[in-house]
Amino acid sequence: MSKKSGKSVLLENRKAHFLYFLSDFMTAGMVLTGTEIKSLRAGSASLSDSYVALKNGEAWVYNMHISNYKEGTIWNADPLRPRKLLLTKQEIHKLERELTGSGMTCVPTKVFLLRGYAKMEIALAKGKKAHDKRDAIKERDAKREMSKAMRDQGKGGE
Repeated sequence: MSKKSGKSVLLENRKAHFLYFLSDFMTAGMVLTGTEIKSLRAGSASLSDSYVALKNGEAWVYNMHISNYKEGTIWNADPLRPRKLLLTKQEIHKLERELTGSGMTCVPTKVFLLRGYAKMEIALAKGKKAHDKRDAIKERDAKREMSKAMRDQGKGGE
């Protein structure tokens, strides 16, 4: 069985882009069981409210929900169990430096398949204030209005 050569996004954490200022994106491998990867491929997982924490020199993702695989019997794992992330020592040390005492956190932004392996994109995040969120909403609405006006102008209508 050959592995896919492309990158296919399975999950995206859109809420993270709204709640945080994101920087320093990294890609990490994930340690999953067989039924978890099958459930991920089926699209029954969620990244909302999940976060990355360092414990004993290892990176772990918490509160990532991967539903039980319907065909799996006793091999199904706990849907909310902590999952280990595979990062290099340099990446872990960088995360430790950034996260200690700076008001930053680390959140997962995407889960994707790369050559058949499940990978997670993580980012350092700093929380947005309420006025920053309002600004983001205004920008989004302005972009929507501009694209609607351009589309209508292209049709020859008003």
